[in-house]
Amino acid sequence: MDFDVMTRATTWNQVADLARRTEATGFSGMLFTEGHQVPWMNIAAAALAAPSLHFSTGIAIAFARSPMITAQIAWELAQNTQGRFRLGLGSQVKAHITKRYGSTFDKPAPQMKDYVQAVKACLSAFRREGPLHHDGPYYKLSLLTEQWTPSRHEHEDVKVDISAVGPIMVRVAGEVADGVHVHPMHSMHYIKNRLLPGLAEGAGRAGRDVAKIDKIIPVIVAAGNTPEEQAVPIREAKTTLAFYGATPNYAFQFDDLGFTGLRDQLRDCLKTGDSERSQALITDEILQQFAVVARWDDVADRLIERYRGIASRLVIYLASHWREVDPKTLERWGEVARAVRKAG
Repeated sequence: MDFDVMTRATTWNQVADLARRTEATGFSGMLFTEGHQVPWMNIAAAALAAPSLHFSTGIAIAFARSPMITAQIAWELAQNTQGRFRLGLGSQVKAHITKRYGSTFDKPAPQMKDYVQAVKACLSAFRREGPLHHDGPYYKLSLLTEQWTPSRHEHEDVKVDISAVGPIMVRVAGEVADGVHVHPMHSMHYIKNRLLPGLAEGAGRAGRDVAKIDKIIPVIVAAGNTPEEQAVPIREAKTTLAFYGATPNYAFQFDDLGFTGLRDQLRDCLKTGDSERSQALITDEILQQFAVVARWDDVADRLIERYRGIASRLVIYLASHWREVDPKTLERWGEVARAVRKAG
């Protein structure tokens, strides 16, 4: 398994420094989210600073951009990272797409399928495999003259991944994507009983080999050698699970595990701003289902036991943020990264 760190976009100098530290401590790569900044320039700065790291977006917001623009950015990053970039896309929610970006949002799964196929049609045209032609239900592309076609390079096999949680989007990932970004809020029950069967079903529909679809899995980890050291990451983990767990898109996992009614309670806490109660609702039993809680010396073994044979890339969820609190934390993560990568 490769072992990456998830980070937020920041200034170019800061991300270059983080990339050098990440490379030196033994991580495989960096995964950039798209929030208050776009990820592209940060990836460029990080790639120049850390020439051995792999880079990906996890995720870039698909429907906010034309498939052609997304394909051009991915093509350029693949070239300038010497093939150490893969494109991760997500749908976001309707309000953000329509009200923040002023773009079109319909049924997210079929729209994402068409979007990925449109991006891949652009990449195919960039490789000079034929004229640009994509005639889908949402995107129609048919004009690309030589003047506007990106130059060819040695790293043209650009991987396109999508984020998927629910069954329809998971099947879409199996049909058209090179990899799937699993949500940080996941249990192994979800992975084994929902995600993997859904990917196989989608791949079967398209005549694809499901084994060739990469699984990029962010993991929530609360590490510490003492209860006091674990207290902060446990609190952060519970806050994260309470936030996502209040949303129907993710909260079905509680029902799968027998924690019925929890989503409604968390939603009430979210409405009233009662963060203390929401954290209390995420009991230690629930936490163990969705996160790895361990001493530092045991983290690597726990991750290997949990994800070996399933994950292509493990991503530590916002571990770079912990570095800002305790600079030694990233060094500890480096030890974990080297152990996980060595185990394969």
